[in-house]
Amino acid sequence: MTRTACPQTFVHRTYASLDGDGLSPAVDNVRSVVTSDDVRAVGLALPRAYERMVNHRWKLRVGQIVFVAFSRDETEMGFGFPKTERDGLVESDPETFFLPPTSDLRYQWVCAHLDRLDHDEMRELVTDAWRMCTPKMLHDLPELPPPAARAWAAIDRGEWGELRPLLHPYVHWHDGAVALRGRIQVLEHLQQVPTPRPPTAVEVRDGQLYRWSR
Repeated sequence: MTRTACPQTFVHRTYASLDGDGLSPAVDNVRSVVTSDDVRAVGLALPRAYERMVNHRWKLRVGQIVFVAFSRDETEMGFGFPKTERDGLVESDPETFFLPPTSDLRYQWVCAHLDRLDHDEMRELVTDAWRMCTPKMLHDLPELPPPAARAWAAIDRGEWGELRPLLHPYVHWHDGAVALRGRIQVLEHLQQVPTPRPPTAVEVRDGQLYRWSR
């Protein structure tokens, strides 16, 4: 299914003074509204995440576990969140957050109006929801400089064509006792061994991974 999205912004303009030409704009305050496609851009960039439609609603999953689900009109999202902290979140901002239907209260789940979230807050909520359904070894990947998470996800899926342009031609690869130099050697090695654990540190040059260390 192909989606099209129309970017939305709120613009508030104030005028400081009158001059010979009339009103002069002094300050432009623009806040970009979070949309479901913004959420997808964050969620689907996370390792092992994918999207499926269930009962006419799009959901982001890891395996069979849903970590984000959109309302049918995609103006709201539900997401994984600790039950013990859920009431406090809703009480802190009831215009943004709300409880799921009674039938879903048993799950670690809460809901939000997308147009009330800012982009940083949305990214944090979606990433934390993803962490709730992934192994702990993956949890620090989103905090590493890009394209570390994308590269590890390509390794995990065995998509070597996608991985190749993410590695610098002279990449330094250190994975435990394994030390390799050069993209060709690294690709050959990875195709012969199980998926390595994610790196603990990376160095990026020209948008490519120059150093990978664990």
